[in-house]
Amino acid sequence: MKPQPSHETPYDQYNHDIPQDKMPAEGVAPRTAEAMVNAEAWTDAQPAMNLSSFVTTFDEPEAEQVTLRNYLKNYIDHDMYPQLFAMEKRMVRWLHSLWNGPADVTPYGTATIGSSEACMLAGLAHKWNWRQAREKAGKDGSKPNLVTGGNVQIVWKKFMRYFDVEPRIVPLKVGDYRLTAERLDEFVDENTTAVVAIAGQTFTGEDDDFEGIHKWLDDYEAKTGISIPLHIDGASGGFINPFLYPDYKWDFRLPRVQSINTSGHKYGLVPPGLGWVIFRDDKVFNEDLIFYVNYLGGEQPTATLNFSRGAAPVAHQYYNFLRLGFSGYKDVMQRTVDNADWLRKELVDSGFFEIMNKTQRIPVVALTLKDGLNFNEYDVSAKVRERGWVLSAYSMPPDAESVNTLRVVVRPHLNRDSVHILRDDIVNACEWLKQHGGNATPPKLHDHTKVSPSKC
Repeated sequence: MKPQPSHETPYDQYNHDIPQDKMPAEGVAPRTAEAMVNAEAWTDAQPAMNLSSFVTTFDEPEAEQVTLRNYLKNYIDHDMYPQLFAMEKRMVRWLHSLWNGPADVTPYGTATIGSSEACMLAGLAHKWNWRQAREKAGKDGSKPNLVTGGNVQIVWKKFMRYFDVEPRIVPLKVGDYRLTAERLDEFVDENTTAVVAIAGQTFTGEDDDFEGIHKWLDDYEAKTGISIPLHIDGASGGFINPFLYPDYKWDFRLPRVQSINTSGHKYGLVPPGLGWVIFRDDKVFNEDLIFYVNYLGGEQPTATLNFSRGAAPVAHQYYNFLRLGFSGYKDVMQRTVDNADWLRKELVDSGFFEIMNKTQRIPVVALTLKDGLNFNEYDVSAKVRERGWVLSAYSMPPDAESVNTLRVVVRPHLNRDSVHILRDDIVNACEWLKQHGGNATPPKLHDHTKVSPSKC
């Protein structure tokens, strides 16, 4: 690289054109490069005001120092960083206990890059277990399917397509946006590797009917002899239910629940990206999915889709657990849900909205506009964006596409004063649109995932 003069300042960024189609021929001074990167991102949304996302956007200074001390470590290199590996294994046991896993088993799980990797690992475990059981019984193991609701997060559609599992996606209906036992008989059969139910779904924040689904699967086994496991996608609810609803049976207390995932970077309060997958016991995660390597030092097992990655999120999660403890997480989640309750009531009382999530279990406010207005949810989202807020507007999945939603993800960094401002900005946007009208149109989506319940 061409040596740069020591007197170059951030103002020198204005003397450099950034090429669009090839790497710059020469470099610049560190301060100039920093200024150029930051300036190019000026017009991006402020993460703290992006309430379309569940992802954590607040960090304590001490946690930042933990991140800085660990971001150069390779998570997978357990031989070189054994204490980091010990932290992860300890947190696996803590989460297993938090989710009421059996005390007489060996817990198994791992940190992942977000819930996407966690879901795929769980899906693979259930596919492998199903196939081996079929082959042992002398039956065809080539046509696995997975059953879940239309409220499923996109990662499950990815899993089914990437890993050749037939999607059995139960359509929703207007007024009830959860997976229930009502139509399972159309979708479940001997090739079903698992049923996926959601704790804190993306669309309305509600939970699927865990106990109803569990009972249906019990009855199905009694009739057919076929035992089908449950996976709970707790990406958003896994760090809320244990602290606020201790008597609520959503977790390993339900015997069919064999695996649970959650996102540490959501209400686990870790910046992106971190997920967790925890199995009821070590027998659920199939041994064939574990590889052993010795080229990083001593022999070590690896059972994640991603190999090398930064260790900082794992250390950050450990910091949070030590920093807050059970009581601290409970306090944070309670105040966040209280803020969501307040915002929900205020927006309904404004006269513009109807609430969609009948149960306010996680801090998500899901709204739909009342009939007869001359603007839609996309107009409201666009209008509040002028104030810096990013709110999701979208149509519901099949068979509830006629319903549009405006969703607000209330996160722990919002205090009551900022929620007051948010309320005023949403209501003021509606008042302005009522006077002037709206013209926003929803984006066109292309989802080619098959949802047919036909049984192969």
